[in-house]
Amino acid sequence: MSEQEATANGISARYYVTDSERVLEFDRDGRTAAIAQNIDGYAMLKVRPTVDGDELERYYGFDMALDHAAELLGVSPHDLPVPEDAADMGM
Repeated sequence: MSEQEATANGISARYYVTDSERVLEFDRDGRTAAIAQNIDGYAMLKVRPTVDGDELERYYGFDMALDHAAELLGVSPHDLPVPEDAADMGM
């Protein structure tokens, strides 16, 4: 599957699918955060400081995962750009 990117408010977002996960990663001035969900798209969302980093927390809702990712980046959740294909993450 192809990847999608979005940029807004000095934040870059990249959404892509691996063999096992749907991944949404953010970068802001070298600070990163990642949200991952199983490939089937029905499990809890895992928030990590980096794509390969240790899981920090799990959330059912996408809004809660975005809140945590925004906190890691030091921005408001409303500032995070979300590529269209990632908009349905969460349960």
